[in-house]
Amino acid sequence: MVEFSQPVISRREFVCGAAALSGAILLPARVAWPGDPEFRVSQEAQAAIEKSNLIYITPIKSDGNESACHAEVWFYADGADLLVVTKQELWRSQAVKRGLDRARIWVGDFGVWKRSKGAFRKAPTFLARAEHISSDAAAVERTLKAMAVKYADEGWSTYGPLFKEGLSDGSRVLLRYRPVAA
Repeated sequence: MVEFSQPVISRREFVCGAAALSGAILLPARVAWPGDPEFRVSQEAQAAIEKSNLIYITPIKSDGNESACHAEVWFYADGADLLVVTKQELWRSQAVKRGLDRARIWVGDFGVWKRSKGAFRKAPTFLARAEHISSDAAAVERTLKAMAVKYADEGWSTYGPLFKEGLSDGSRVLLRYRPVAA
């Protein structure tokens, strides 16, 4: 007579494992989650980032609505992230310090936002999480070098030294805006 030993796995473990494996096979090869450093903006937004010298930013309030604060700013695209130099006391920096780290970004050049009559709102847009990264010396250096080239004809000779000095003395900060899923 043949004796059977205890099974290596129970029937329940087998069924659960098979279900999990079946589900994993059906998932796409790459899923982008909010906050995932591999999350990418739309192709339209990416094309605009590559061409534009301006982005428009507004913080997202704790109730989920956009703030009344808007600005058009110079930026540096560091991979999927957009880096911005701003005065430490301005709302962009203060919003992040107060925990309002979500922002909406539009990409394009429509001039001063107040005079654009809302034209920037038709530009490619995405949500981002902001953080202060002024202590990241390598990011500061990359940003200043890239902006010196990108904005050479747009007043960098005036603003470049102000940005560099401000980042050194703490009167300006470097903000990272990392795209997130809506």
